[in-house]
Amino acid sequence: MNKIEELIRQLCPEGVEYKELGNVCVFERGRTITQKDAVEGDVPVIAGGQNPSYYHNKPNRTGATIAVSSSGAYAGFVSFWTIPVFLSDSFSVNPQMDILLPKYVYYFLKSIQPKIHDTKKGGGVPHVHGSSIAKFQIPIPPLPVQQEIVTILDTFTELEAELEAELEARKKQYEYYRNELLTFGDEVEWKTIKAICKNVTSGGTPSTSKPEYYNGSIPWLRTQEVDWIDIYNTSVKITEDGLKYSSAKLIPINCVIVAMYGATAAKVGINKIPLTTNQACCNLEIDDTQANYRYVFHWLCKEYKNLKSLGEGSQSNINGKKIKQYPIPIPPLAEQELIVGILDKFDALVNDITIGLPAEIEARRKQYEYYREKLLSFDRAE
Repeated sequence: MNKIEELIRQLCPEGVEYKELGNVCVFERGRTITQKDAVEGDVPVIAGGQNPSYYHNKPNRTGATIAVSSSGAYAGFVSFWTIPVFLSDSFSVNPQMDILLPKYVYYFLKSIQPKIHDTKKGGGVPHVHGSSIAKFQIPIPPLPVQQEIVTILDTFTELEAELEAELEARKKQYEYYRNELLTFGDEVEWKTIKAICKNVTSGGTPSTSKPEYYNGSIPWLRTQEVDWIDIYNTSVKITEDGLKYSSAKLIPINCVIVAMYGATAAKVGINKIPLTTNQACCNLEIDDTQANYRYVFHWLCKEYKNLKSLGEGSQSNINGKKIKQYPIPIPPLAEQELIVGILDKFDALVNDITIGLPAEIEARRKQYEYYREKLLSFDRAE
């Protein structure tokens, strides 16, 4: 019998009480502060994202803080802080310390993270409110049991953090070699992206008022699915009529796809199946007599920040004409293939979840989620 089983046998053999979070926690809203109003300092400002939005000179929360983002794409995201922070577009969950450990509550909230996201309300800018989370019931075992659960789950998260740090170091090494391999001067010919393509197209969106245009068998790609990857499937499929009566076009496999609009603007992918795209994708069908399509992919990945800087408007949208006119060095095909061989191996080592560190991190994450679910499941006391 392990330690936690022994503690449960001794302290709560008949099960534990479940209570609504609103009855055992206080939900306290943050105070809005814009980046313009923030005073230079080292206190993280927690707003609507997964990471600090900027920094301020003083906190409005100290000690162990459970923060939940209030609005935006990451509304409902739960984070835990042991340093002073300033909560802006977010709120804190403050448990009754005599019956609940903050870190235990945090792990419980992370275990129901998808359910929290499902409470989002609002159209253009979704919001998550404390009143919605307050309705969830939390099991309340004795404090020694909570502490043992926290200790076990902390061990998992610390190990994953170590692996993530090692992977990050490898990614930096990969970027270094990519930059070295893809740095050219006047010794090679430079061309525009358009000049090395057989065809450059964008797509279209079938009318959403026509349900018969959707739930078909033709893959239809949106920009949020373009994320430095090979694309083997899409979350949305359209019908033959959806293709026929819209500006969507089928493109052949191995096109280099550049996202032009939205959060993924300037990110790149490669379609490994014939598919259609929306109008926010710039689809490059590479002329293989001039360039290796994966060489073009790696070049555009390297140039991400420069491409992104070409964007205009609040969402930094990129004009297709600018992508067509973007310069690319064209060494001989044999040299391109050599570069691709090296970079593909590096790319797999840092991104492929079936091998190496990414695979180990994925396995650890699944193991952590399994034990978290198991550790936070209790019989209800009668």
